[in-house]
Amino acid sequence: MTKDFKGKLFVFSAPSGSGKTTIVRHLLAQEKFGLEFSISATSREPRGEEKDGVDYYFISRDEFINKIKNDEFLEWEEVYTENFYGTLKTEVERIWAKGKHVIFDIDVAGGLRIKKKFPEETLAVFVKPPSVDELKRRLKKRKTESEDKINMRIAKASVELATAPQFDRIIKNYELEVALKEAEELVGDFIGLEK
Repeated sequence: MTKDFKGKLFVFSAPSGSGKTTIVRHLLAQEKFGLEFSISATSREPRGEEKDGVDYYFISRDEFINKIKNDEFLEWEEVYTENFYGTLKTEVERIWAKGKHVIFDIDVAGGLRIKKKFPEETLAVFVKPPSVDELKRRLKKRKTESEDKINMRIAKASVELATAPQFDRIIKNYELEVALKEAEELVGDFIGLEK
């Protein structure tokens, strides 16, 4: 690949618990697509087994704010009070320099901002859960967050679900196998792979 390779951007957004991470991991495992995961930066502390430079780039709140001031982010957001998340411009450049396409597992607002900045190169996919009740059940099953945090995510989910029509495609994740197949077809078509 040339140094000037400009790959595609695949944005997968959804409320927490919709299954977007499972779909993104599945797509990354399909070598034919030449995808690499865009690692987001965050100002929050690592959870559980999370590793810096693998799950997120963990940076301090002050460093995050400095990077915002220096226009180093493709998109960023204060998702919850004092918890910043964003995509560093250098991350997309790093992946494109390897001749790969970028795949994002990102919140709705961030996903739409990337689509706006790269309208031609981006396929923005919204992963829709069967219902808000099912979302709540999935979040509880994870056992990673308090009841308050889960309720906060559920409240946010209702707002996020309303943005679905702004995305290029919607995958209804009612049955995982079907959703995975649909995601593969969307990515393959957008890259222009022969069927």
